[in-house]
Amino acid sequence: MKINPKDMERAMKQMGIKSENVEALEVLIKCKDKELVIESPSVQKVTMAGQESFQITGAVRERSSSKFTEDDVKLVSEQAGVDEALARDALEKAKGDIAAAIMELKG
Repeated sequence: MKINPKDMERAMKQMGIKSENVEALEVLIKCKDKELVIESPSVQKVTMAGQESFQITGAVRERSSSKFTEDDVKLVSEQAGVDEALARDALEKAKGDIAAAIMELKG
């Protein structure tokens, strides 16, 4: 059974439901131990009874939520005698702990 989009929009309006497209480039969900990144998302904002909710679809990938700077990467690289790519990987594994990253690389 197909529903005409115009009829659906009219019915939602009668029920006090408003839906609008949000032109998002990326959606980031920060969790305790990781971040979920939704790239090229399709985002719908739905307002009903004064409450706003979002429906998001798209390709999801996880990334570490470790917090470290490029200066941290350079420091680990210099101290451990490795290139910056290895230093960055070690910092991610160590969740941003500089000393642990250096120890792991020198290990």
